Amino acid sequence: MTELAGFEGLQEQMVSWRRHLHRHPEVSFHESRTAAFVATHLQEWGIEVREHVGGHGVIGIIRGDRPGPVVMLRADMDALPIQDEKDCEYRSTVDGAMHACGHDGHTAMLLGTARYFAQHRHKLAGEIRCLFQPAEELLPGGALQIIKDGALDGVDAIYGIHLWTPLSKGTVASCAGAMMAAADDFYIDIHGKGGHGGMPQHTNDTVIAGAALVMQLQSIVSRSIDPLQPGVLTIGTIHGGAAQNVIAERCQLSGTVRTFDERTRALMKERLHSLTEQITAAYNTKAEIKYIMGYPPVVNNKEEAARFFHEATSIFGAEQVQETPKIMPAEDFAYYLQQLPGCFMFVGAGNPDKGASFPHHHPKFDFDEDVMLSGVRLFIAMATSFAREYIHKHE
Repeated sequence: MTELAGFEGLQEQMVSWRRHLHRHPEVSFHESRTAAFVATHLQEWGIEVREHVGGHGVIGIIRGDRPGPVVMLRADMDALPIQDEKDCEYRSTVDGAMHACGHDGHTAMLLGTARYFAQHRHKLAGEIRCLFQPAEELLPGGALQIIKDGALDGVDAIYGIHLWTPLSKGTVASCAGAMMAAADDFYIDIHGKGGHGGMPQHTNDTVIAGAALVMQLQSIVSRSIDPLQPGVLTIGTIHGGAAQNVIAERCQLSGTVRTFDERTRALMKERLHSLTEQITAAYNTKAEIKYIMGYPPVVNNKEEAARFFHEATSIFGAEQVQETPKIMPAEDFAYYLQQLPGCFMFVGAGNPDKGASFPHHHPKFDFDEDVMLSGVRLFIAMATSFAREYIHKHE
């Protein structure tokens, strides 16, 4: 295949970088070697580097030869605490850790984008900041500390890409407005009075209270939430008791709540607290609730989403560009979009012929590496399009 002008050899380099990172994954808040790997390459290309941003974050700063806006491009770097079960030469060498969500590919793509801009400074108006972010996978996430460290100061727009295997290779997708859900977690500890399984009249049964609570919490979505507003409440665990003939003194539940707007999000939290207190009291038990507010929803700027559809159609053709439906997974890129206009985008990376058919966070997860070049092209197109429009508006 004939290589695109300006991208000669880049695909092979990105595959090499990605496979190195895949062999040597580092989980959230421990990405020191990954950060050093990134910084070393950026410095080799004459790019100004800022290290230790928000922890292990790295920013590569590329200034063009002409004045213009500051555009930030973001990739996440962290791996997951999952045992790699793939049979391939780039399988993880770290026991209990693997890149099971494509962050190694994201890092490789942004390195490729940085190299391109470093080689084409004469065409660049303004400044590109390539943000390599740690700790997307684990609360409280890396984005908040990145912002606290001033990384967004002076930035005019921000873009992020996620390789997405539910989409086939060759497709790209995004949407205006809410795209990915807010993700909140809860832990409920029910306390009662245990005793003999044959004499329940002398106990306050926490398992019975927990079972009733599991069922009643489902009524929040069906009876308290506007049917036109998506919401999910899932009980993921329930633990109570240690023997078949003993009534448990304690029962523990945990779960997750997913929503797309802050009003629904607040209502879900309030109703969970209220129902938990009422239901457990009805069974003469008491509950302790730990409710953790996670990442907010990813809400794309309307104008920047329109830019995606225009630029992606120009690059890939209209038949390959999709409007993604809302999805319930969460992303801390949401925090950046609360501060700046921008857009989060999916690049389809699924290909069963190459074993890229397992879901994200699966022990055999993989993606089609050929799509990384599509991610680079999309990053470049979004950044340069924003710069052109910005300059036109400020002339």
